[in-house]
Amino acid sequence: MQQFLDSGDSDTVKVAVDHREDSLFDDYFKSQGAIVHRVALEVGDFLCSARVVVERKSRADFEQSIIDGRLFSQLPNLVSNYERVVLLVEGEAEASRINRKAILGAYSSVMADYGASLIFTKDMDESAELIFSIAKHEQLAKKQPMRIFAKRKTLTAAQAQRAIIETLPMVGPKLAKGLLEHFGSVDAVFSASEKELLSVDKMGKKKAKLIRSIITGTYQTEEDHM
Repeated sequence: MQQFLDSGDSDTVKVAVDHREDSLFDDYFKSQGAIVHRVALEVGDFLCSARVVVERKSRADFEQSIIDGRLFSQLPNLVSNYERVVLLVEGEAEASRINRKAILGAYSSVMADYGASLIFTKDMDESAELIFSIAKHEQLAKKQPMRIFAKRKTLTAAQAQRAIIETLPMVGPKLAKGLLEHFGSVDAVFSASEKELLSVDKMGKKKAKLIRSIITGTYQTEEDHM
């Protein structure tokens, strides 16, 4: 299902913004004469045309998504729904929690394996300027239509099971698949002891201990700031 956005003026830029994004983006886009559509996007954070989606992450979230494997769960969904994917990483560079070799490997995978564009901006203003520029280029220069895909690609049962396992800390697609192949089901993975987890290839003691602590730990409401 898809929704075409029509402003009634082919020379007016339109930007679809996920409802969770900061309202300051709306202010910037409107100051440039754009029409802003606030929507609940299933995939990505900003739509610049029918074919271009922007996924925005802070520096800290970008690094965390590499550590926990979330980034490489999101990218397949983005590239399967849009022809052009822009991964925008916002914020000043600080001391990284990831060594240089690992982070360069992640950069390489984003671009070479998934074909996504990787762009760094220093702050929200610079991000907004870039997103608007992409939307303007797409809609006015390239004459691309603007539409929202309201439904993400349906996952197979196996893909959905792997996606669940990938939500565990420090578990990426390969390890999630290895866990499911070894234990046979999501329930069996969650029920596995620390010792049993260690029997899976690429599963170290630190990782197994952290996984068990997340599965068995008591939920702390005060730590959930949503």
